[in-house]
Amino acid sequence: MATIFSRIMKGEIPCNKIAETDKYFAFLDINPLRAGHTLVIPKQEVDYIFDLDDEQLSGMIVFSKKIAAALRSAIPCKRIGIAVLGLEVPHAHIHLVPMDSMDDVNFRNPKLKFTPDEFKAIAEKIKQKVQL
Repeated sequence: MATIFSRIMKGEIPCNKIAETDKYFAFLDINPLRAGHTLVIPKQEVDYIFDLDDEQLSGMIVFSKKIAAALRSAIPCKRIGIAVLGLEVPHAHIHLVPMDSMDDVNFRNPKLKFTPDEFKAIAEKIKQKVQL
């Protein structure tokens, strides 16, 4: 059965897409810690990030670096935090979170709520800065 992330990639579940290549996909997290909180996934459905082969993993990191650069340019912050947790969805993924303090990447913090229009505006702002 396809993971929720695979269903998002296929357009079965709507998302605010940031960027896509033939191997990777980036979209806004629907339960963000900060505005611009983005998920990066491989298109290949693999549960555990370290089960990706070396080429897939390194490619995912390079893709994430490009998304992080766009995020940092679009969303005012000191840095882009990166987190790999991977227990909530059985599909490897990287969280990219704009941050001004260590607490901004605390996943126990309450998640922010945005309207669909706000999510769309955030995504558009980031997309304009992506250079693949």
